[in-house]
Amino acid sequence: MTAAGENQAPARKISVFGREFTMPRSRGLRIAIGFILVFFGLLGFLPILGFWMIPLGLLVLSYEFASVRRQRRRFVVWWEPQRRRFAAWRERRRRPN
Repeated sequence: MTAAGENQAPARKISVFGREFTMPRSRGLRIAIGFILVFFGLLGFLPILGFWMIPLGLLVLSYEFASVRRQRRRFVVWWEPQRRRFAAWRERRRRPN
């Protein structure tokens, strides 16, 4: 006999700045949350809403759509050398001459 919960896929998690957030199990709800975050992020000039919602919404959508996932991975590949170069520049700048 198997339990009813064994057939479900494990909950997906998003890691943002070292913290993990569990996403809903429903694919439709994840897609809706992603689109809502992007839409309200576009209204970021209004009070309470912010442009920070756009990348968060795209991150949620990247778990559902291959095209968004490809763009996210391309950005990560581009960003990592930039981050390392900036860290090295900052370290050189801090050292006394």
